[in-house]
Amino acid sequence: MNPFYRNIPLLAFAQAMMMSSNSLMITATALVGYALADDKSLATLPLAVGFIAIMVTSIPAALLMRHIGRKAGFILATVFGILGGALATWSILEQSFWGFTAAAILTGTHNGFGNYYRFAAADAVGDNLKGRAVSFILAGGVIAAFVGPNLANFSRDWVSQAPFAGSYAALIVLYLLSALALGFLHLPKDIEEEDEDTLPPRPLLEIVKQPRYIVALICGALGYGVMSLVMTATPLAMDHHAHAFSETSFVIQWHVLGMFAPSFFTGFLIERLGLRPILLIGALLGIGCVVINLIGISVWHFWFALLLLGVSWNFLFIGGTTLLTETYHSNERAKVQASNDFTVFTTVTLASLSAGALQHNLGWEAVNIGVLPLLAIILVAILLLGRHPDHRLTAKEQNLTTP
Repeated sequence: MNPFYRNIPLLAFAQAMMMSSNSLMITATALVGYALADDKSLATLPLAVGFIAIMVTSIPAALLMRHIGRKAGFILATVFGILGGALATWSILEQSFWGFTAAAILTGTHNGFGNYYRFAAADAVGDNLKGRAVSFILAGGVIAAFVGPNLANFSRDWVSQAPFAGSYAALIVLYLLSALALGFLHLPKDIEEEDEDTLPPRPLLEIVKQPRYIVALICGALGYGVMSLVMTATPLAMDHHAHAFSETSFVIQWHVLGMFAPSFFTGFLIERLGLRPILLIGALLGIGCVVINLIGISVWHFWFALLLLGVSWNFLFIGGTTLLTETYHSNERAKVQASNDFTVFTTVTLASLSAGALQHNLGWEAVNIGVLPLLAIILVAILLLGRHPDHRLTAKEQNLTTP
């Protein structure tokens, strides 16, 4: 069977389960952290620690899967997720903030592996289908828009006197379903092992100095950082402005939908319009989100702003990922993908860690003003991208440029 039709749906389902668990945690974790923490400014620490775990895991995960294969690595990751869900449930029952924080390390480790779903898909298809493959994987997150926030809301009171304990117990089921789907994955050998190219791989420094790599990294890292900062602070801001949890769940649901629903056509838009216009639209939508957040605090302001933020992230992340795949050869992908994701999730970690402190100490307006310089950097990088030719690396190019 064509690997596009066999593997892409399985990877998309695993992505959907991962993002469903993530959207549940986005909806609930800051509120649980706020309830459990003695110092309320640490409310978003568990989310930040989860991103730290992703950051720390990204390079070891790539290197491990290079040796044991991506399928084995992905299934191993679900074990970490199951343990994380169990520990989080226990921690809420026992009112342990630090246990809850430790659980975030386990779920973050799972995500550190799971973030390579998109690369597994891109590496499994030809150059002309890479954008579409990445889009389809992220389209699995549409399920997350409905499953995650609604599951958090529905299961919030399953355990009396322990709000959200049932929600984190439900994560175990999501990770088990992911493991089941991944068991049917059949990645071609050349996706799981380095190709034996006739020429040696280039040094990482040479690769990352390419203008297109730099733009890809800026769009991926800063775009994700902006999204994480505003998204993480939103439940706290809505709670501060006396909005009900059901309204927060509604806003997060539409935010996650905005993150992933465009994936059904983002790849096609990249093929039709090119990467630069899609990246540019993504940056402008991020600015639109900030403007709306600054002019009102009603549920509908939060809803529309977070919806735009989701679409902004989608265009910047898919566009950045697609652009990144054009900067390396098959025998360079492990180190390039690892370095990219390490940088991306270092940025995301700093953003999510800052969100709680900014919201608690300076307020919602400061959170939004704080992301404007990041969006400006993204815009400048995208505009400068137009000064460089739009081309993909080829084996012939490697022969011409490698000493």
